[in-house]
Formats: sequence, C-alpha cells, structure tokens
Amino acid sequence: MNSHLTLRPGHVPLAQWRQIYRGARVRLDAAAQAAVLRSAQVVEAIVARGEPVYGINTGFGKLASVRIEREDLKTLQRNIVLSHAAGVGEPMPGNVVRLMMALKLTSLAQGASGIRPQTLALLEALLQHDFIPVVPCQGSVGASGDLAPLSHLAAVMIGVGEAIVEGVRMPAAEALARIGHAPLVLGAKEGLALLNGTQYSTAYALAGLFEIETVFQAALVTGALSVEAAKGSDTPFDPRIHQIRGQRGQIATAAALRALMAGSAIRESHRDNDVRVQDPYCLRCQPQVMGAALDVIRQAATTLEIEANGVSDNPLVFTDTGEALSGGNFHAEPVAFAADMLAMAVCEIGSISERRTAMLVDPALSGLPAFLTPKPGLNSGFMIPQVTAAALVSENKQRAYPASVDSIPTSANQEDHVSMAAHGARRLLAMAGNAAHVVGIELLAAAQGCDFHAPLRSSDALEQVRASVRAQVPTLQDDRYFHPDMVAATALVRSGALATGLHEVLPHVEA
Repeated sequence: MNSHLTLRPGHVPLAQWRQIYRGARVRLDAAAQAAVLRSAQVVEAIVARGEPVYGINTGFGKLASVRIEREDLKTLQRNIVLSHAAGVGEPMPGNVVRLMMALKLTSLAQGASGIRPQTLALLEALLQHDFIPVVPCQGSVGASGDLAPLSHLAAVMIGVGEAIVEGVRMPAAEALARIGHAPLVLGAKEGLALLNGTQYSTAYALAGLFEIETVFQAALVTGALSVEAAKGSDTPFDPRIHQIRGQRGQIATAAALRALMAGSAIRESHRDNDVRVQDPYCLRCQPQVMGAALDVIRQAATTLEIEANGVSDNPLVFTDTGEALSGGNFHAEPVAFAADMLAMAVCEIGSISERRTAMLVDPALSGLPAFLTPKPGLNSGFMIPQVTAAALVSENKQRAYPASVDSIPTSANQEDHVSMAAHGARRLLAMAGNAAHVVGIELLAAAQGCDFHAPLRSSDALEQVRASVRAQVPTLQDDRYFHPDMVAATALVRSGALATGLHEVLPHVEA
C-alpha cells in the first residue's frame, strides 16, 4: 500500500490506525509544528532558569532526587536511552513497529513533550522511508511507560542498535545514512520523551484489535454456513427475540446472520418439517455469544482510540503556564483492561466456532455422514481437524487469563504498581492467529456439510463464500493430505476475503 495519510495529532480515527497497520505511509499535519516549537521553548526556559524539574535536569525513577548539571544534560538523555534499551526476545513484527512509531509521532506532535521540531522530523522521516527499528518484543511491564521497547526505537535515532531498510537488517548508523540522515544528538528531556509512554502496548493492542475484528466477521460467516450445513433454523435470529433483550451487539449479529441466510433454498427445504425442535447452543445462541463479543470489542476499540490520540509520557509540558508537571499518564492500565477484554472475546469466538465444527462431524447431532466423509471408516474425513481446533481453543483459554490483575514492583519500589499491558497486548496476535485457524477449519467443515445438500443451494451471500472456498479447496471425497486445505482456509479468514461484498451485512468495530 503506497497511500500517504495526513495525521492530525489527537484526532486520528481508528480507520487510519488500521491503514497504518496494513502498510499506509504517513505524514504529519504541518499545523502541529507551532505547538511543538512552543513546547521545546518551555524546556529551554526551564534549563536556563536552572530549577530542578524531573526528567529535564534530574535523574530518573528512584534517582529523581539526583540533580544533573547543565553541561551533562545531553549525556543524561543519551544515557537514559542506552541504559533502558534492555529488551529481550524476538523482534517485533514490522507492521506493529510502524504502528508504534506513528503513535509516538502523533503523541510528541501534540506539543506537551518538550521535544524539538528536528527530533520530530527525524521520526517522521523514518516512517516515510519505511525504516523499521529492530525492537525486542519483551521487557515492558506497562509502567513507567513501555520503557525498554521504546528505548530501542529511540536508540536507532541516535545511531545505536539495528534497523531494517529495504528489507535488509543493518546497524542503525548505516541505516540512517542509507536514508540520508545523521544520528540525532538529543536535547534536554528528549530521550525521556521518546522512551516514556504507552505506544508499544497500544500498538500491539490495536494490531490485536484489527486481527480479531477480521476473525470475528469471518466467524459470523462460517457460523451462518454451519447452520445451513446442519439444516438448522433461522428462527433464533428473529429480530423480535433480540429487540426485547436490547443488547446492541446481539441485535447487530442477529441481523447479520439473518441477512447471510436470506433466500436460502437449503433453509426453505426444511422450514415446515424441522427434525430438531431447538438447535444446539453453538448454532442457536450465536447472536448472544458473538453479540457479547462484539460489544466487548467495540468497548476496547473506544478505549484504544482514545489512548492512541492521547499523550502518555512524563513529565508533561504545558505551554500556557510554562510548567512541566509530573504525573502518571504512562501507566497503561486502560490498555491492559482493553487487551484483557479482547483476549476474552477472541477466546470465545474460537470456542463457539470449534463447537460448531464438533457438532458437524457428529452424525447424531448434524444428521450428516460421520466426520463429513462419504465413506466413513475407510476415511477419517474431518476427525483430526476438529482435534486441532480443540487444541487451539484450549491454548487460547490458557492465554486468556487477565494480565491486568498482575503487578510486580520495579525501580526499587518507586514504581510499585504496574499494568502488565505489554504482554497482555502482545499475546493478542497469537490468539487471533489461533482463532483464525479454528474458524478456517469450521469454514471447510461447513462448506463440506453444505455439499451433501446438493443440488440445494444456500443464499447468494453464502454461495459466494462457498465459491471462494471451492476455488482453492475441492470437496473432500477421499482422505488426502489435509494440511494445505487448512492453510488455504485460514488464509481466506485472515485476509478478510470472506467479508468481501458483505460490508453492509457484517457489523464493524466502528459502530
């Protein structure tokens, strides 16, 4: 994606953060420069007066009482970046790093952090050149800010560490030269401003949100297709049922399921002679379960959009009074709670999807051939893909334990309560990946189940989905190497292809 987005600090909609995650290049609204300059001038005035202000001419954390002389201020800022670049683990994915950099850019550009315009310009240039710092993914407790990962970002700006440019990993100084920039010499407060904040946790949480949104929409489609495969009823999706309860997500998901099944010949074939009086919960209660998940996802999205547009470093510079005030906006508790909510939601999306697959492979429940194979016994059909789905669901259940309820004191008990937002958010991508596999398996099972109803057809919307599947995965007649089928189905889920043409039908995060 080569489009350029103009970011207005403090006013970036969720859709633009999504585009950045998907690869859009960015530029900063030029109107932000005036506020940035005023903020830098306040810091210059504080330094000139010589009054002790945390982060400008003092030590950090437990060392805040140590006064730093004026001639050592540049060294102080360089030292905080080098000493705090203490992350471990695999490098962050490039698209999450890009999102983290854009979040930091718009935070600094609001003129409350005291950085100079040239420092902001370098960060913007890195984004425009698709310059990706190598940032280890572990080491933050979500307060006092995401210090370690953001320090690795700041380090490349001063020519230390490594970065990826044009797909090649190289030393930071060489990478900067490759895009025509020299390493930065940090001014007063700038090192702290770069490495303090919640941008790492927020970037991962947003990335998880966007992936979970895609899986959620795909699961609604596969859920409707499973109803068709099992010759289930659409009566549980009647709007009267949901209006009388009043839950917004439930109403929206029921409407989506009705729309997906509208005009189905499979449904009409058994409307007057349904064998089951009531379908299993995994079919019948989809609006209640998926609707609750939608409500939680939307609530988390609201929190994250606010956080993405806020300023979360410390201290904060207020140009109207010339003050630098110390507070605690770096504490990522809002992000931690949002990440925990998303973890629970994606866990349940996968859980109910797996139950639908389990129902389809069981002839006593589905009325279909055992394990969805025409020749059960000689063939095992979908027996083991359902086992794989069960394994992934169990793994997600273990990962869904709330991170926000944990805390461990740091910095000699100066920072005595932390959010654990960082790993709470980081787990979401893996959880979304697991859920995508589970929904992909359901997609294959539901399409296979519908094949047994030929020549009856489902709705136009669901036949479009079946056609997408069958373009890559033929109907299973006899056992074959199953793994490529699952890879193809999961790719359809993760790409958003199942929602193609269904924009008006499927609910979105932006309610």
